[in-house]
Amino acid sequence: MARYYDVHPDNPQPRVLRQVVDLLRDDGLIAYPTDSCYAFGCQLGNRSGLDRIKEIRKLDDRHHFTLVCADFAQLGQFVKVSNSVFRLVKACIPGSYTFILPATSEVPRRLQEPRKRTVGVRVPKHTVTQALLAELGEPLLSSTLLLPGEDEPMTQGWEIKERLDHQLDAVIDAGECGTEPTTVVDLSGPEPEILRRGAGDPSRFE
Repeated sequence: MARYYDVHPDNPQPRVLRQVVDLLRDDGLIAYPTDSCYAFGCQLGNRSGLDRIKEIRKLDDRHHFTLVCADFAQLGQFVKVSNSVFRLVKACIPGSYTFILPATSEVPRRLQEPRKRTVGVRVPKHTVTQALLAELGEPLLSSTLLLPGEDEPMTQGWEIKERLDHQLDAVIDAGECGTEPTTVVDLSGPEPEILRRGAGDPSRFE
């Protein structure tokens, strides 16, 4: 059964965050809130966590997973950013955007898109997410908490606990978070390509 953590949205309890990070370091899989909607999260090297996300969401190997990073400096360790892309990304973070960029050697091959060797990255604005990333000290491997056959992600922590109790190790509930996934922009080619219109304003990439 998944542990259920009721976390203060503005002042998340450090003791709780430490417990969640211990779970993550023990190859745990969590559901946590972001500034766009809930997401699955596990450590980068957690193979079983990756497989569990794929199984729950029924994803194939072409799916772009996302590295949720604390800031631009951390993001820059995992993706290659040209000068022109640097300005675009810097202007949009933190915020509700996911950027597809060429992965560096820091990203395990199994997380990269097989043909293009790209990966998704984002820097969220959510207080609890940022506190969790600070405690963990590295990015979270993430995917939107969108179940097969459903049009919208789940938005209530108690409902996630109820429906996915035996498939997760923990659920972090910090109250209401967004209901719309991030806007996804592929910046790996010569021109920006909007792959999904979501919570972030896509007009700056059109």
